[in-house]
Amino acid sequence: MRTKSLKKNKINVITLGCSKNVYDSEVLMGQLLANGKEVTHEATKDEGNIIVINTCGFIDNAKAESVNMILEYADKKDKGLVDKVFVTGCLSERYRPDLEKEIPNVDQYFGTTELPQLLKALGADYKHELLGERLTTTPKNYAYLKIAEGCDRPCSFCAIPLMRGSHVSQPIEKLVKEAQGLAKNGVKELILIAQDLTYYGLDLYKKRNLAELLEALAAVEGIEWIRLHYAYPTGFPMDVLELMKREPKICNYIDIPLQHISDSILKSMRRGTTQAKTTQLLKDFRAAVPGMAIRTTLIVGYPGETQEDFEILKEFVQEMKFDRMGCFAYSHEENTHAYLLEDNVPDDVKQARANEIMELQSQISWDLNQEKVGQVFRCIIDRKEGAHFVGRTEFDSPDVDNEVLIDASKHYVKTGEFVNIKIIEATEFDLYGEPA
Repeated sequence: MRTKSLKKNKINVITLGCSKNVYDSEVLMGQLLANGKEVTHEATKDEGNIIVINTCGFIDNAKAESVNMILEYADKKDKGLVDKVFVTGCLSERYRPDLEKEIPNVDQYFGTTELPQLLKALGADYKHELLGERLTTTPKNYAYLKIAEGCDRPCSFCAIPLMRGSHVSQPIEKLVKEAQGLAKNGVKELILIAQDLTYYGLDLYKKRNLAELLEALAAVEGIEWIRLHYAYPTGFPMDVLELMKREPKICNYIDIPLQHISDSILKSMRRGTTQAKTTQLLKDFRAAVPGMAIRTTLIVGYPGETQEDFEILKEFVQEMKFDRMGCFAYSHEENTHAYLLEDNVPDDVKQARANEIMELQSQISWDLNQEKVGQVFRCIIDRKEGAHFVGRTEFDSPDVDNEVLIDASKHYVKTGEFVNIKIIEATEFDLYGEPA
């Protein structure tokens, strides 16, 4: 009898990909904990003998990272360093037959909707009464709140509907209950996520109901900031802006992935909008909520993107002066509508265009940040890292946006708390400050 089998099982959950995956891992760990299981998240030392890898299958780089992680733990299993390896998430949903064939020594693969089956394989039962309870992995002051799953949009380049299915909104009562539980545990900031926030409520309430949900969440005691991520530009519910302006808890911030702006590319991408409509929408945003921070994501190198299309995009970026931006080289994804098109922009051109857009954005970001020097902002302090306390303004989301760095050798601020910080210096992507 192996002595290893006498050890208490410890489950190590590893999360790859986006904040929606983080949320799913937290729900899984909450369920495991309620079943009396010992569970850890991305432990490196004494990492546990049972591994669950929550994968991403969105674009080539993410898929490669997920495959490498599976191979690494399959190898550790071969060497007897871990006992079992389970794989779940988007990559597993999308490529299960291929993965089972290519990496057969994984114990079992699960899709994105198979939490009860995964729990059963881990010797646990799915507990319905735990609705909304989970083991958060983020700093204690903020948490993601997934308000819907899946997507009904027909975007040509996107594989998400293949992995996550159709749009399904969560009921307002359930989300409020979840928010109340998070607030009791010290969470002060909710980051609302979905494949598409603007679609929220259409399936459940037969109307776009994001504003009503926000009002209900703003009434939760202890929650001080509510942040909106991943709003689709077509059919945006404008009553959300009115609420944002009058409700101090809703951050003057929105993440609205636009992907492109050239009309011919937007049409091929099946985005259901035009350059004129998008430009007007952004102007409406800024008129309704002055000082609002707008974050967007762009794709360059989409099939058929000409130099002229790219120049149109560059002009748009310069004109709109987004507060935050990410830019990605197009990834040709099988089973998407765009896969039928010829992937005819060379990789080096894609990368050069992405770099050029980010270079433009870095100058815009520098200019906007210099305007903040001398101003005082209410910041939430996320953590202490090295010689600095690290915080954020309401205009910045964790991991993707600016951070406010406070010299820990000169000042003490409490992590998890709000502090007024005066900005004394700024670079393109960071602000330096001191307590005001």
